[in-house]
Amino acid sequence: MLQYYLLAAFAALALTQFLKSHKAMNLVAIAHAIACIAFAACLQYSGAIPVYYLENNLYIDALSTYEIFIAGTIFLLAAVYAGGHAESLIKIGILERKNLKGYYLSFNALLLFTVLAFSSNNLALFWIFAELTTFFTAFLIAILNSKKNIDASLKYIFVTSTAMLFSFIGLILLFALTEKTLGTGTLNWDVLLKNAKTFPAAPLAASFAFMFLGYAAKSGIAPLHTSLPHAYSKAPSAVSAIISAVMLNIGIYGILRIYSITRQNPGSAATCSNLLIAFGILSLFIAAFSMLQQKNLKKLIAFSSTEHAGLMLIGIGIGTPIAIYWTLYHVLAHSLTKALLFLSAGILNRQYDSNKIENIKNALKLQPLASAGLILGSLAIIGIPPAIVFITKFSILVQVAKFSTILLIAVLLLLLLAAAGFALFITAIFTRIDENDVMRRYPTPVRMKIPVIILIILVYGLGLFFPQPLDGALNSIVSGLGF
Repeated sequence: MLQYYLLAAFAALALTQFLKSHKAMNLVAIAHAIACIAFAACLQYSGAIPVYYLENNLYIDALSTYEIFIAGTIFLLAAVYAGGHAESLIKIGILERKNLKGYYLSFNALLLFTVLAFSSNNLALFWIFAELTTFFTAFLIAILNSKKNIDASLKYIFVTSTAMLFSFIGLILLFALTEKTLGTGTLNWDVLLKNAKTFPAAPLAASFAFMFLGYAAKSGIAPLHTSLPHAYSKAPSAVSAIISAVMLNIGIYGILRIYSITRQNPGSAATCSNLLIAFGILSLFIAAFSMLQQKNLKKLIAFSSTEHAGLMLIGIGIGTPIAIYWTLYHVLAHSLTKALLFLSAGILNRQYDSNKIENIKNALKLQPLASAGLILGSLAIIGIPPAIVFITKFSILVQVAKFSTILLIAVLLLLLLAAAGFALFITAIFTRIDENDVMRRYPTPVRMKIPVIILIILVYGLGLFFPQPLDGALNSIVSGLGF
């Protein structure tokens, strides 16, 4: 099945290279995303997983399938949205038509390397594919005609790739450790998981700490999050949604994979758990206070990603099967909700040509759908029922309470501060009414509206109805990771 997906991905890249019509390139990107979803769905329901490819260097299990399905869904919605959004950017001169080919080539390449990253058994291969996603993400950030976009792109590459060098050091340490312990060096995740108990605890914990730093930058964990608010705010909104809802997941995925190894080793488990919880609290702290003073809509949403990445770290650090289960579900909840927020913010950005709070007024009157998406998305992301995030956030907090009362109090206070920051900002936007304002309504293309409507349905539909197949998939992931 992987071969069929790769064939579809390379066909998408080849076709995009030769096509000239924006509509045709956009349709190819949509077809590529559908092929990705079909690939994950076929694997899940065929019962064929786990499967190995390329001499066990590629490995697709329940976690890989889950992440690929989420990625395909977000890329599909982003591609549909881009079909209308890119044309509006061209009309106002922010995006040049000649750059559309580069945009869609990078879009398709980013999805391809995202799938390969989630399919990597060899941790060195995962590192390579994760770095390639950084490169293509940076290109998509810089695609607009603005020096600030280039600056944001370069900062994103510098911070993320510099941090990933620490991960490379961790890989070298881990390879040397396995060579000394097993007689043959390996970075294959399945082999490492089986033999984790035999590794010396201190070197294993050290390799984890180095690898964690790189993946923390990828997932927006503080204090390595500094490039992301600028990247989110300057990138086209479809790209912002992908960075928050998919690229963040690559970092969390890497952390979860390597933590599952150290978790099997009694000597390193507690150290690594404490490291994750400490960085999780730090991320919540920095995000909460940054959100309280934020005046830029997309930067507000960006800091919220750091907040939720911190909550995921705490869930992983607790490390019980139930905590991992709800953290994995939170990955899905966060992805859908952040995509809703960024795509809604993108419509408002086109209306006001700004993300700044002082420039947004009469939003409900001028853009009712985007306003509804932003309000409902904001209620969802701070954990108001019946949205999907309420279920996952509440369930993680229950596990935090069982782990430590002091930790629960700290997490609750920081989450309340973050929620207050979000609520104050959104309230300020939608109470700014000027009856004398004569601004004309931006005619939002239907293709920008459809993803927003779908995401509203998913965010609240999954909060009301829990699909039984999803429960089975999450349990399979937890079991496969050895928790």
